[in-house]
Amino acid sequence: MSKSVHNDPIPLVIVEGFLGGAGACLWGNFEAHLNKERKALGLKVRKCIFASVGPVSSLHDRACELYYALVGGTVDYGAEHSRTHGHSRYGATNLVGLYPEWSCTCPLHFFGHSIGGPTIIKLQDLLKQGYFGPSTRPEMVFSVNSVSAPFRGTQLVYTLGERVDAAPAVRPMSVGSMIGKAVHVISYLSPLLPQSLNLRAEARSLSYHESSLTSLFKQLWSSDWVESKDATPFDVTFEGMEEREANGEGRPCPTTFYRSTTTSITTRTAKDQITHSSSLLNLFAPLYIFSRAIGTFDFSSLSPIPAFVQECPASDSRKRDTEQGLPQGLVSQSEPLLGEEHFSNDGVVPVFSQWHPLPCRSTTCCHVQLPSRNIQPGTWHVYQLDNVSHVSLVPFWFSSSQQRIFWMELGQWLHRVEEFAAIRTLN
Repeated sequence: MSKSVHNDPIPLVIVEGFLGGAGACLWGNFEAHLNKERKALGLKVRKCIFASVGPVSSLHDRACELYYALVGGTVDYGAEHSRTHGHSRYGATNLVGLYPEWSCTCPLHFFGHSIGGPTIIKLQDLLKQGYFGPSTRPEMVFSVNSVSAPFRGTQLVYTLGERVDAAPAVRPMSVGSMIGKAVHVISYLSPLLPQSLNLRAEARSLSYHESSLTSLFKQLWSSDWVESKDATPFDVTFEGMEEREANGEGRPCPTTFYRSTTTSITTRTAKDQITHSSSLLNLFAPLYIFSRAIGTFDFSSLSPIPAFVQECPASDSRKRDTEQGLPQGLVSQSEPLLGEEHFSNDGVVPVFSQWHPLPCRSTTCCHVQLPSRNIQPGTWHVYQLDNVSHVSLVPFWFSSSQQRIFWMELGQWLHRVEEFAAIRTLN
């Protein structure tokens, strides 16, 4: 690490989630609380960088866009990937990178909300592969920090329209289908729309400058993008997750620090049930409806059935830190053996998916309820927050006590991992 903890702290890159892109104007005054400890110590404040990526694009495309947004240049999705998924190899050009000096000697912290978390994991995996050239390394990512991230998928994508038996196909007239149609209309009219509605679809040639009205109507009938494996919806299916994990994606880098914050608004439906529901109190209608759908989802309806449904999760439960306090998996004669964490959720993502990529037995993790001073690189440090929804902490700024504490603790964590790395380097 080339920067001193006490001089220039490592910047924090913010990666927004699905349909995100509003940036700092929506996220509010979080930086004041992120830097509260540094200001109290008389240290320089940490710079935050909002990197714009496709709000509905696949994890691969988002990761490529993230890389080139930071270093500058024309987005290169790769010849094989673009050929497989039927879009141009090159996307938008970033004349000036947000952090062109990014390297192993000038690494970056990353923070991802929702699908922003898996985007960062995909980026680090591509760096590990040398996808952007031989000089890129996974060590360029100093830390990965996430909140409410669907690392291992979410039932909600099926509720909104993804076919349980034929993903990435979408059910006609479903919410997902309507979102897909809106995506195509916005892309078609993009030259006339503000930058805040930029869907980063340059490689798909969907605007009226490059596509005919007939082509638009074709896409509105059946989308080559939304109903493909190269879009966010498929990436948050359990099938998409298992494809990534089968390729080894998500294995921790030994020198990177990992922290995930899981959120939940549900409780058990009954003492003898592992299904979950939430109270309507203090919760706006969409999240209430979504949380109940996730909390009572029938995993046996999926085809193919995910491996975690077919396998006993007891070994994962035993491995978790006893401080976590989550109940053990329950057995039912009529249902697959699943842990309560598969139904507990924040209105968008089940708790087990927010922990980290890969099952606990296949990675290194430490589950605690309160921030721990026991910091180790290459290990997921998982923190659980109850009575917190998918949007309670970010992106909307309410200046709540929950938000202020969350950002202050994250700022302290970033400071500590930099100190830890500096001491280790000296030794």
